[in-house]
Amino acid sequence: MLPSSSTFRALRHHNYRLWAGADIVSVTGTWMQVLGVNWLILTLTGSATSVGLSLVMQALPTLLLGMWGGALADRLPSRPVVVAAQIAQAALAAVLAVIAFADVRSVLPIYAVALAGGVVNALGGPALGRFGAEVVPPADLPNAMALGSILNSAGRILGMSLAGVLLPFTGMGGLFVINAASFFVVIAAVAAMRRAEFHVLAAAGRQPGAVLDGLRYVLRTPWLLAVLALWFVSGSVGRNYQVTMAAMSAGPLESGAAGYGLLSTVFAVGTVLGGFLAATRPHLTLRLLLITAFVTGVAQALSGLMPSVWTFAALMLPIAAGAVALDTTVSARAQLDSPENMRGRVIAALSIVSAGAGAVGGPLLGWLSDTLGPRVALEAGGVSCVAAALLTAVALARLSGRTFRQAVRLRPSLENA
Repeated sequence: MLPSSSTFRALRHHNYRLWAGADIVSVTGTWMQVLGVNWLILTLTGSATSVGLSLVMQALPTLLLGMWGGALADRLPSRPVVVAAQIAQAALAAVLAVIAFADVRSVLPIYAVALAGGVVNALGGPALGRFGAEVVPPADLPNAMALGSILNSAGRILGMSLAGVLLPFTGMGGLFVINAASFFVVIAAVAAMRRAEFHVLAAAGRQPGAVLDGLRYVLRTPWLLAVLALWFVSGSVGRNYQVTMAAMSAGPLESGAAGYGLLSTVFAVGTVLGGFLAATRPHLTLRLLLITAFVTGVAQALSGLMPSVWTFAALMLPIAAGAVALDTTVSARAQLDSPENMRGRVIAALSIVSAGAGAVGGPLLGWLSDTLGPRVALEAGGVSCVAAALLTAVALARLSGRTFRQAVRLRPSLENA
């Protein structure tokens, strides 16, 4: 059955079509650079731990500066911030190219670029999220987010594949040059958008304490806290499948690198299917969020019992689809059901929770896999996600009366939750 035209309804808008086209180019270039950076660090150090440290360097600024980026996004016009962030990222990619072509033998400059890139993402990411919400009307924002998930998954697959093919010919420096050029595609797309067709969000005034206001809003919004808590659990012990898939392939499944490659491919296909699943939904509701989290948790717990790589892969497909549907629903609900002048800080809160979940979950699942075995790690993570989904359902049920409706400033899309 082919997807209906409603699946792609966000593409009816000229500005979103430009944004979507630029997005897949940029994501493809980013993943080409990811492969190049990882390989460069491995070449210099021979240590997988060193690769992991570069990921920490990228995530740390979001944890520390993310809410400041959100406050800036709520106060400043989105377009100039987005363009400035693209220029900064292009410059950092060019620096990586120089490092690679100059055959620098130290990993410290690469870490410095990773840290600087993390700062740019922390300060510019919320504005990028706000801008993405301004290229479509609010009614089509959930669909745009779902299509964005599809494009991100496709760009990841395409970027890693192209990097593998081009690396022997261009070297790592060539991959970085290509990524630098991809940011100018985004700038060109933004310049070509029609100003009259923007759906500009209300901005916050310049005031002291904007960061604290954002934190207070999150902490004083019970339904949002409950959703973020569920997302943290699912993003830490219920995600990070790159860790558990590798551990299962090397351990109980005895499938080696070939099995890990198969599982990674199946997982990537699942993420695309999850994007289509979310795109076909007329509303991304809290009910969908809870059901998806529960079912995905059960599937993860069951995956730890699978006897072969093929049965394990069969469960990876719905798990990956569910993970993307869950992420898209959380982002849609958190943004649409929060005040427009708080949107950037809400997006920043999402980024902080996501970065924190990755920082906690990866090492934790790795430790569980090493000490108790990958099967136990998957089962414990799955049970934790099921418990989190049930607890969140209870919490939201208690808020479903007048207090909940007032807290979220009830909109028609939420009435179906």
